[in-house]
Amino acid sequence: MNILVVEDDKKMNKLIKDYLLQEEYKVFSAYDGEEALTIFDEENIDLVILDVMIPKLDGFSVCRRLRNKSDVLIVIVSARSEEDDKLMGFEYGADEYVVKPFSPKVLLARVNALIKRVFRNKDKDIISKGIITIETNKLKVTVSKEAITLTAREYDLLLELVNNEGYVYSRDKLINLIWEYDYFGDGRIVDTNIKMLRKKLKEASKYIITVVGKGYKFEVTE
Repeated sequence: MNILVVEDDKKMNKLIKDYLLQEEYKVFSAYDGEEALTIFDEENIDLVILDVMIPKLDGFSVCRRLRNKSDVLIVIVSARSEEDDKLMGFEYGADEYVVKPFSPKVLLARVNALIKRVFRNKDKDIISKGIITIETNKLKVTVSKEAITLTAREYDLLLELVNNEGYVYSRDKLINLIWEYDYFGDGRIVDTNIKMLRKKLKEASKYIITVVGKGYKFEVTE
């Protein structure tokens, strides 16, 4: 597992790197946005830990560029703790958002949990619902045989809904299941991810149904 740490504070970058090395990850370091994109293009990166306030190209811009060309796992770390900042991070494609200051041990736990969550379904069978096919052994989703790229959060959200077709999930229930860690805020984070998921599913977006006053459910309607 190759991890890229993008953090301009050299001491913090090294501290995060040292914790990751203890878990036997291979770690690359970048100190600005342009360097991060260069390393990403040159190396086979599986996960990016990305600070927002970095020189040359800010973290949100880097996140957006990475997501436009890859489904790499992205963990944003930032001192910007406002709800809108977090939503912006997820809209740009982040899989996790960690607010500074944080304990490196907590960051490591979140990285490990994200990796475990993404790969936990690799041995299950292929799931087909309507025009959607999920190959869990490859973490691959297709709509009408056309592959689509999802973030880890979007993938988890879709898989949860598909595996429990017809069940109505409240926003709080989805936050507890998909985000796992305590999340303080309203249900807009769920709405944002549902919106992005529907957009990517295109004609299959009709399978994700809004139940007014209750939440969301997945149901094949054809």
